[in-house]
Amino acid sequence: MTKKDDSPGLIQPDLFTLLDAVADWPVKDDIHSMEYPIFSLSKNKDLRIRTYQRGDKYVKIIPSVIGAATVFDKDILIFTISQLMARKNRGEPIGDTVRFSARELSVATNRPIGGNHYKRLEDAFARLQGAQFVTNIKSGGKIETRIFSLIDEGGFVRTDDERFRLDYCEVKLSRWLMRAIETDQVVTISHDYFRLRRPLERRLYEIARKHCGSSPKW
Repeated sequence: MTKKDDSPGLIQPDLFTLLDAVADWPVKDDIHSMEYPIFSLSKNKDLRIRTYQRGDKYVKIIPSVIGAATVFDKDILIFTISQLMARKNRGEPIGDTVRFSARELSVATNRPIGGNHYKRLEDAFARLQGAQFVTNIKSGGKIETRIFSLIDEGGFVRTDDERFRLDYCEVKLSRWLMRAIETDQVVTISHDYFRLRRPLERRLYEIARKHCGSSPKW
């Protein structure tokens, strides 16, 4: 479909509007970020360069000067992936650039609203875009080294009036995340995940969910 205008709800090949999120949406998380320690568990600025390796596969996380993306920043990606998967599973077209309501995101992921809400979002977008990841990918008998960020762009629009309210957020997902969506490399997680306030609790949950699945033990 070619772009005709910027009206809310119009689907373009590179822009998808989520201003009316799917109700009772199944929460989806990509399996790679559940296994690899991509997100920082620290509540302070994390500037460590970390490398995870299993067998001949590895991923190196290189944070920007403002720190690594946190496990709470990941809420933005989980929300976006979940909404796109819900529409993909219904046979509806999707795109890599996603526009959504900031309030809807916050309510859905149990995030606080008000105060310095927009500043928290800005910092989260900056960490998601600024952190660099280096990983090796085997394909066709060759090993490819890929360097990428989790999102290519991220930001929000605010009203130009005395109230200065958030209007909408917009994120362009990386090809790495889009491949996970396109190839269904995601699993369903519990809505209660967003109620876990300790980073380690979230990490333990996603590791167990990734490896256990529906089995009683791993």
